[in-house]
Amino acid sequence: MSQDRFTPGIVAGRLAPEAYGQAFSDLHPRLDDHEALVAADRCYFCHDAPCITACPTDIDIPLFIRQIATGTPDAAAKTILTQNIMGGMCARVCPTETLCEEACVREKAEGKPVLIGQLQRYATDHLQEQGVHPFTRAAGTGKAVAVVGAGPAGLSCAHRLAMLGHDVVVFDAREKPGGLNEYGIASYKTTGGFAQAEVDWLLQIGGIEIRAGKAMGRDITLNELREDFDAVFLGLGLGGVNALGAEGEDKAGVSDAVGFIAELRQASDLAALPVGRDVVVIGGGMTAIDAAVQAKLLGALNVTLVYRRGRERMNASVYEQDLAASKGVRIVTNAVPRAVIGNGAVREIEFDYVGDDMTPTGQTLRLAADQVFKAIGQTLQGDGLPDLDGRKIKVDGMGRTSVKGVWAGGDCASGGDDLTVTAVAEGRDAAMDIHKTLVG
Repeated sequence: MSQDRFTPGIVAGRLAPEAYGQAFSDLHPRLDDHEALVAADRCYFCHDAPCITACPTDIDIPLFIRQIATGTPDAAAKTILTQNIMGGMCARVCPTETLCEEACVREKAEGKPVLIGQLQRYATDHLQEQGVHPFTRAAGTGKAVAVVGAGPAGLSCAHRLAMLGHDVVVFDAREKPGGLNEYGIASYKTTGGFAQAEVDWLLQIGGIEIRAGKAMGRDITLNELREDFDAVFLGLGLGGVNALGAEGEDKAGVSDAVGFIAELRQASDLAALPVGRDVVVIGGGMTAIDAAVQAKLLGALNVTLVYRRGRERMNASVYEQDLAASKGVRIVTNAVPRAVIGNGAVREIEFDYVGDDMTPTGQTLRLAADQVFKAIGQTLQGDGLPDLDGRKIKVDGMGRTSVKGVWAGGDCASGGDDLTVTAVAEGRDAAMDIHKTLVG
């Protein structure tokens, strides 16, 4: 966003200094003890619980809720973390409204599900605040595994491998581990430095070394890793950002939503972070929603999110769409960017209205804009990677790639749905297959 700092209209300090803390406070504060017991008491503890089937990490949800109901939240946390070592973060960012809570019998019968996500946070936070790690390493196997990418998939894989007795080295291009949990999620969803605290807690298992500032292709190659380690797991994520394909998109004031969110997440003083008066975000997924809401919270007067298809096709859930609207974000659908207009810096952006088949209707929309964020998907970056399936690394059901001894998971691998919880599951399952391959 460096170019934006010198773009007229993009300024810092749009709010009073004391307003930033309130604007970026915890979206869903943790339940207190009484609230947790009341929420847990609503669970039917179904024998064939559909919520388990709906969870990508297969957490035994009725069991952990029963453990909360009986006053043993730390046991509940271990039930969660056995399946999902990043259960604390997933409790904050997982779209439970379209997964476990949507499948909840209470939701089907009453339209009001058990608060599964908030109960999960209650349990995992309670345990992690004790500073105790509930798992121990098995006896060393003498095997060493390289993990590329310290995001949810990579850290999940690394933890499970370390727990099984392997030595793990995690390489990551950034200076902090955590991946999207640290750099790519709205600040109001994960406050108080939780992302790094969870990583520090996860590393207490031992046997995991983090090597920061090591990028695939620049500092390490896949061939080198295959020579130096017994197995390799790729959890690279998606580093590139798709282009708008609109005339003038290189103008000052046009930047990536991912970069905006990362800068906001790392800012020590939100009042010093510049934002436009008229902000337009292009995209329909969680990144677009997070960027739009946070631009509004920073004090932008007008924030418009524009998506090329109808609302029902947006990757962001209805809950997230409603959240954006409640913060004052305007959502425009069935519009495709045509041109970025301005003399050096963006002043307006023009869209073509399109039908469901993406055919232009002949109508156009022009929005005032001094800042435009692109959130239209990311692309895989890197040379010498295994075979691709489209624009991602091709993997089988256990994460095996076309290269012997190399697994992959998370956003960089085919077949996933680009969710933190799915990435954790893929990293865990790949680790189990790596372990089976290495030791039988």
